[in-house]
Amino acid sequence: MDGRMHINVSAVDYDKTSKALTRQLSLLEEMVHGEEDFVMTDSEFAFGWHFFVLSVNRSLIQKLVDMMGPDFEKLKGKGTEKKFLTWLTSNLESKSPRFKLAIKEEMESSKFGIF
Repeated sequence: MDGRMHINVSAVDYDKTSKALTRQLSLLEEMVHGEEDFVMTDSEFAFGWHFFVLSVNRSLIQKLVDMMGPDFEKLKGKGTEKKFLTWLTSNLESKSPRFKLAIKEEMESSKFGIF
């Protein structure tokens, strides 16, 4: 497994969602003194939605875990990656119209996955 978590992002408004993701992750980088810890692919448009992949360094996620301490464990989700998605989603909900985040590896291994 490489040092990045890959997240499939589905959004109705690519510009707003990608800017909100960039802003939120840049703020996180600033708080934990990270640099260039995430990257996004270009969007593909289908069925009225934009689909793209966000890759986040696991070291950035670990720094968030360390910074939040016990509060991170209280987040909804099983495991660090699910809790990180919960944290990211809750920080974006008011800043972006409809969007969905999912762990890429889980979607690819699911028999019901669409990717």
